[in-house]
Amino acid sequence: MSQQQDRALLAIRDLQKHYEEPGGGRLTILDVPEFDVSRGEQVVLRGQSGGGKTTLLHVISGIVHADSGSIELEGVDLMGFSEAKRDRIRATKMGYVFQTFNLLPAFTALENVRLGMSFAQGGLMGRGGSGGKSEQDRAKELMDRVGLSDRMHYLPSQLSVGQQQRVAVARSLVNRPILLLADEPTANVDPANQDRIVELIAQQCEQESVALLLVTHSDAVARRFSRVEQLSTINRALRPNPA
Repeated sequence: MSQQQDRALLAIRDLQKHYEEPGGGRLTILDVPEFDVSRGEQVVLRGQSGGGKTTLLHVISGIVHADSGSIELEGVDLMGFSEAKRDRIRATKMGYVFQTFNLLPAFTALENVRLGMSFAQGGLMGRGGSGGKSEQDRAKELMDRVGLSDRMHYLPSQLSVGQQQRVAVARSLVNRPILLLADEPTANVDPANQDRIVELIAQQCEQESVALLLVTHSDAVARRFSRVEQLSTINRALRPNPA
C-alpha cells in the first residue's frame, strides 16, 4: 500500500484556538492533540452545545483561523494558507451542511445548488444561471437524488424546513468534495425528518465516496454511525483543570 493510501485524508495535530475574554484573559476553545478522518470514513463527533463543535468545523474548513497546530488535507497543511486560498480549498475540496441551511432566499432550489459551483469558480452567477450543460445536469441529478426533482424551481420560502435542508445537502455535494462537514444538520428539522436527513447525508456520502465529519449533540443521530467520538475526549479544553 502506498504512503498516500496510508495517510489519513484529514489529519489534525496540536490544534489550538483561543478567544480573548472581556477582562483581558484568554479562553481556550480548542486544544486537540490528534484527530484523523480516513478517506471515505463517516465519523460523528458528539458533544453538548458550547463545547467547540462548530468552532472545530470552522477551523477545519478555514472559516476561522486556528492559533497553532496543523490541519492536513490529503497531506497538505492548510494552516499556512492565505484566507483566499483557504476559501478556495473550502469551495473545491469540502462540502458544508450548516444547521441553518444558508440558502439564498431570492434564488430557486436549483439555483442555490448551482451557486455552490459558482463559488468554486470564483464568482456569483446571475439569475437564470450560467455555466455549461454538465453543471446544470449535475445540479439536477443531485436534486433528484435528494428527492426534490419536482421542487427545483421553488424558492426556499416555498419549501418545508426538511426540504430546505435537502437542498443544502445537494449543494454541499455539487462540487464533488472529498470531505463533507455537517454541523448539527438535524438541529432545525422536526423529529419526523431527522432520521431522513441523517440517512440522506450518509447515503449520498457513501455513493459519492466522500468522507463525512458530522457533529451533533443527539444520541439518536450518533447511534446511526459506527465511529462516534466524544468531543470531551479529543478536546482537552473541555477537561476540568486539576485542583
